[in-house]
Amino acid sequence: MIRSELLQALAQDNPELHSDEIEQVVDIFFEEIAQRLAEGGRVELRGFGAFSTRERNARKGRNPRTGEPVDVPGKRVPYFKPGKEMRQRLNVG
Repeated sequence: MIRSELLQALAQDNPELHSDEIEQVVDIFFEEIAQRLAEGGRVELRGFGAFSTRERNARKGRNPRTGEPVDVPGKRVPYFKPGKEMRQRLNVG
């Protein structure tokens, strides 16, 4: 599902809301998650899962074009852990 499909689904389920209002809600939702992760926090949505960040250590990489060793700096990356209900829904069958 892409962002526009999400907006359409929300509009169909909430005909009393104007499309601008729906778009604003979705923007705020994603911005709040991104902001919390940028601050080093965690976002937990019960029944869905938890967003957090993980540290990646600096390492030696290799330039695929030349084969030369390259220093890859450490960084934080986003991580998602699905909740119990989400895992159960994915594995029904």
